[in-house]
Amino acid sequence: MVPLSNLLAFLAAAVVLIIVPGPGVLFTIGRALTLGRRAALLSVAGHCLGVFFVLLLVAVGLGTLLMASALALAVVKFAGALYLIYIGIQAIRERKSLRAALGAEVPAVPTTKVLRQSVIVGLTNPKAIVFFAAILPHFADPAAGSLQLQFLILGSLFLAIAVVCDSAWALLAASARSWFARSPRRLEAVGGAGGMMIVGLGASVALTGSAD
Repeated sequence: MVPLSNLLAFLAAAVVLIIVPGPGVLFTIGRALTLGRRAALLSVAGHCLGVFFVLLLVAVGLGTLLMASALALAVVKFAGALYLIYIGIQAIRERKSLRAALGAEVPAVPTTKVLRQSVIVGLTNPKAIVFFAAILPHFADPAAGSLQLQFLILGSLFLAIAVVCDSAWALLAASARSWFARSPRRLEAVGGAGGMMIVGLGASVALTGSAD
């Protein structure tokens, strides 16, 4: 079990890292502006599920091995960046179809498609690999029991906080989208803006490797 002092210190660090809007939040906002509230919340769930798989890999030691290989980490980083850019371009190209969504709360987008895209974004998140592999060990205590179990506990708490915060951002962005939806031109513009935001996130990941 994680020592209480370590747990409290980790929670404080996690809140500080999560509460400040970062690239991961921009992805969620982009989905909310482009596809609406339901898709944004599904994106939060899918992204966190993908990051949870990363946590499992780190817990069994694969994260450390990946970090030790600059080439492997670079491949993950650029794969994630290219996928984000692809999603963003797709949203920009389809922005005019959002006019058909006027009067509807959410455009008709398959749940499986939204979840699949978001899980892939989470799986290829380079910051998740670095954070879980490099930061978690500092808050785990070998004398307190299984390190793998401690990693899972700490990582799960981090994801729980992230789900709450990212969901709040998704709901706020979806509310803003509702106002834009009163005008076909405004809705088309915000759909394009959401796509541009995701493309920008992909470029940011490619250049800096940072993603929430």
